[in-house]
Formats: sequence, structure tokens, C-alpha cells
Amino acid sequence: MVSESFLPQVDGVTNSVCRVLEHLRDTGHEALVVAPAPAPAARRTAPRSYAGAPVLWSPSAPMPGYPEFRFATPWPGLAAALREFRPDIVHLAAPAGLGAQAAYAARRLGVPSIAVYQTDIAAFATRYGLSAAERTIWRWLASVHRLAARTLAPSWDAVDTLLAEGVQRVARWSRGVDLERFHPDHRDERLRAALAPRGEVLVGYVGRLAREKRVELLAGIADLPGARLVVVGDGPCRPALTRALPGAAFLGFRTGADLSAAVASLDVFVHTGTHETFCQAAQEAKASGVAVVGPAAGGLLDVIEHERTGLHYTPGDPHALRREVTRLVEDGELRARLASAARASVAGCDWYAIGDELLGHYRDVLGTAQPAAGRRHRLPTRLTRARRGPGGTRIAGPAEAARPAWTAMTPMTAVPALAVTTATTATATTATTDGWPG
Repeated sequence: MVSESFLPQVDGVTNSVCRVLEHLRDTGHEALVVAPAPAPAARRTAPRSYAGAPVLWSPSAPMPGYPEFRFATPWPGLAAALREFRPDIVHLAAPAGLGAQAAYAARRLGVPSIAVYQTDIAAFATRYGLSAAERTIWRWLASVHRLAARTLAPSWDAVDTLLAEGVQRVARWSRGVDLERFHPDHRDERLRAALAPRGEVLVGYVGRLAREKRVELLAGIADLPGARLVVVGDGPCRPALTRALPGAAFLGFRTGADLSAAVASLDVFVHTGTHETFCQAAQEAKASGVAVVGPAAGGLLDVIEHERTGLHYTPGDPHALRREVTRLVEDGELRARLASAARASVAGCDWYAIGDELLGHYRDVLGTAQPAAGRRHRLPTRLTRARRGPGGTRIAGPAEAARPAWTAMTPMTAVPALAVTTATTATATTATTDGWPG
């Protein structure tokens, strides 16, 4: 498993990589993680294995302007590491620098790879003042994804984007959610009393406090009558936000039971980012029985079904955001109806089902490609073929007509089980959301 980030860095890529590693362990497969080395100060406590998978660190450097995030630098030893592990398949999690190295190394070794598109790197660069590089970045990403036997995208918007950029062999693979850790039962009345002593409606954002999340839009809802704004998470924008939102409650970075309680104790969950390929934090809010408000853009088109599980607003428009949040603050009956439907909508989205679907994609690829000589295990007989992932509402995009017919998935023949190498950018703790913490 080759990823652009890993623990102790926590984000949506980390979260999904950790869940995949757990599923591989639970279904009898072996994995190896390759990820950029964490900052020197964090290396003594950073895990060197996860879910039974050893973690190899590649050389890394801090990202300018965001030193907490490390990116991989060229590593001549990557091909040798893959050759020694002898994987059947290479899983590229949000491939960029390290993922590109792994994709080329896998191609030279004759090992098929699956690339998981999870981060809109081009939009990320634009938010950090590198808009002139957007087309160059997309050309680079498309070339990396074309090396893979299949690209998996978490939403129909992401599928459309990849097809429009010339990436073929694209299928939708959604994201799971821990339905026990994110559950309405974790609502904490003592926490609610501390945050809303006068019975205010709690409106909360959970995620990384960084430019690409458009967290400055929260200013548009900070003074809503009868509401209290709650911000869960940390990141480089926190100092500016605390100055701009003096009445908001900043709970900081939370994990585990603290995160579960914080999410379930909200009345309304708000997301502000317009370039999410999925938005795990919004799905975790739905699982917690919280009504969700998010922009009608990107992966949130799949995660939120407007007027049923949440509300959409015009992307980037603070007035539209305020209008939709005001509806939920003032209408408790609507809020309760959306919250109930939100929880029901994720009933089939546990990580076990999503993990089985991923194994179906592995099997599909190995059924048409010669696996490398290496470890072999027997696949569980209950795994049949990959399906379109549960959860989310399909939104037809401009590239709908261009979708390859094979994405509907034909029945697969039996193949040996897998030894998987994952190059990862980030992995998650047990209760991490899509934007650090979600």
C-alpha cells in the first residue's frame, strides 16, 4: 500500500488506508505500507506497523507553507523494496510523488496496480497560490493514473473529472463509515450543556483548518440567533479563525470517544470545502444522526441528498450557506427528519462492505493481469464480484456518456488471494474523520 501520507499525519487518506489495512488483515491477506517519513520530531512515536502491516518510510521533506505535511522525495530504493515483498498488486492511495514512483516501479516489475483518486491536488495547489500550475498538475496526475490497471474514484463527480482529464478504466469505489463509533448514542448532554448553556442549536464544522477547506466561510453563520458555532479540528488557519470567530467554541483536534461525542452532540454539521472528492467527515456526521449542510459540489453531491439527508448550498456563497443553516436552526422538525434519514442512508456503508468491494476490484484486475510470483492466500468464497458502492446519490455528470461499459462489472473468475503493497500518504486512528480530524 503506497500512500502520500500516513500516521501520525491524520486525514481522509490516512483514514481509508487504515480501514483497508484492517480489512486485509481480517480477511487473511498480507500488506506492506510505504509512506513518506514523518517529521524528525515525530519519528520516535510514529508506528512502524499497522494492522500487522510493516511500515516503510521513504525520504520526505516538509511542504512549504504547511510544514506539518510531509511529501515524498525521490527514493531509488523503492523498486528494491517492492521486489523483496513480491506483491500481487500495488495499491496507490492518492498517488502523487511517491505514488508515481511506485506506479513506474510496479510497471517495470510486471505487477498490476490500482490507483485510488482521493485528493484534488490541482485545487489544493490553487488554494496555495499555484493556480498557474493547475494544468501541469492534471497532466501529471493523468499520466500516473494511466499507468494503473484501474482507477477508483469515491464519487460520480470524481469519476467525471477523471474521464474528462483523459483517464480511462475508472470505477466508483465509495467510502465506508464505522457505524458503531459514529452513532447517535454518543450524543453527550454534558458536553452540549457546556457548549450551549442557553439551549442554543449547535452548528459545527469538523475538519482540517486549512485554506483548501474554505473555513473562512464559517464567518457567515457565526452570529446566527439561537445558534452556537462549534469548530472541531486543527490546522494552519486556526489562529486566524479564532480571531475572526470570537464567539465560536474551538474544541481542537479530537480522536476516539471524544471525536464520536463531539460529532454526535451537534445539531447541524456544516462543510465549507468545494473541492472534496468525497467528504468523510460529512458521512460520519450522517452516521451520527446529524443533519448535514454542504456545497453542491464534488463528492458532497453524492454524500448529501438535498432535502432528504441534508441541504446543499451554492458553493462558495456565504449568503446561501447562511440561508440553509438558518432553515435548520429555526425548524426543529426539518432538522429531526433530515437527521433520521441521514443515519438510515448509511446503513449499508460499513467498512467491511466497502473492503469487500475493494477486494473485488483487486480480483478483477488480477483476473486480467499476470500476478507476480509471491505469497498466495485463498480468497474467502463469499467474495464474488465488485459492485457499485453503497451510499450516496448518483449525480449524472458531463462525462456520463463517456463512462466505459465495463464499470458495471462483469462476473469474475476465481484467482489466488493477494499480497498487497500500499503506498500511502496518510492513515487514520480508530475514529478519524476526513478533514483532520476529518
